[in-house]
Formats: sequence, C-alpha cells, structure tokens
Amino acid sequence: MTLIDCSRAHADQILAILNDAIVTSTALWDYVPRPPEAMTPWFAAKEAGNFPVIGVFDGRGRLLGFGTYGPFRAWPAYKYSVEHSVYVERDHRGHGVGRQLLGAIIDRARAQDYHTLIAGIEATNLASKALHLEFGFEPCGVIRHAGYKFGRWLDLEFHQLVFEGPNRPVEG
Repeated sequence: MTLIDCSRAHADQILAILNDAIVTSTALWDYVPRPPEAMTPWFAAKEAGNFPVIGVFDGRGRLLGFGTYGPFRAWPAYKYSVEHSVYVERDHRGHGVGRQLLGAIIDRARAQDYHTLIAGIEATNLASKALHLEFGFEPCGVIRHAGYKFGRWLDLEFHQLVFEGPNRPVEG
C-alpha cells in the first residue's frame, strides 16, 4: 500500500468510495449518491484552501481509501481548526488503511501549522472512535439527534486532537 496525494485524476475512484458510504453507512450523512460533476467544485475547494486529499493505493493503482480535511467552521477565528474525514473502500476496512490515512492527515495538519484537528463521528461507529482514541484524539462533545438516516436519529460525536502550534497565532 502506498500513500499518494490525490488529484482530479482520482475523482472517479474517490466518488465511488463516497457514494458507497452514502448508500450503505452513516459515515456520510447524504441521502443521494453524488454525480460525477460534484467532484469539480469539491476539488476546487480543496485546492483553494490548500487542503490535502491523501489516498492509499494498492500496487495496481486502485484507491483503497482516502482522507482529507477542510474548514471546521466558516468564521475567521476558526482558521487554526480543521475537520477531517477518512473513507475506506468497503472491502479494505479493518486492514490498516484507515490507520495509514489518519496518521498522514495528522502529519499534514501539524505541518500546515493547524492547532486543532476535529473528527465528527456517528456515535455507533465504534471502529472509527477506537481508531481516533488510538491516535490520541479526545471526545469533546455530542450533539444528540443531529441527523436522521436509515429510519433513525443519529448522534454526532466530536473528537479532537490539539497540536502545540502555531508558534505565533494571529487574529484576522
């Protein structure tokens, strides 16, 4: 397995993983699979914000999973906080792909001088919660009944990892 920064050339493989998560899980809280044209603005936002899209690929160039992050909230004072996502292709869950991706996301966020990395995890996703705890994330809050999918209310748990940096944060 190899870590590679993804580009628009990987959009179809990323979309396949996202759409599978939409229709089969509560990892993504959309109801309807995204069309291919949704990837153009998605990548544009990642590029504009200098947010990485990191993929794990097998030896044949197949994307096994990807991780990324973006703004936590839109107001300027949140500029040192980012919220990340990690998605693993269904047949490769439980094989270390998520672990590789989360480690890479942490390294990249730290290198970009962010202060807080935030995960929003559906409360029954025990594997994701365990993985984040393994990397030192701490639970920091729950929004009960934040979403509704598959005929039930979903609780959203937040977990965070706080870095030492930036050395000289500024307002504005």
